Amino acid sequence: MLVRAGGIVFVIGALATLVTFVPFFIGTEPFPPTAYFVSMLMGAGFALAGAGLLRAVFDQRRHTRTTAQS
Repeated sequence: MLVRAGGIVFVIGALATLVTFVPFFIGTEPFPPTAYFVSMLMGAGFALAGAGLLRAVFDQRRHTRTTAQS
């Protein structure tokens, strides 16, 4: 569940990052700082997905240990 949510947040941040670079290429006024803040979601999504992945690994290892001991 965390991996999927992290992936969604990452995609939103990646799209915001692409959108914030567009004014530099076409020579228009840059976006307000809020747009740059939304682009920081890319890193937050990556961290969230990594936490979900680590949680899944630890859960699987715990499950493997309990089944091996019984």
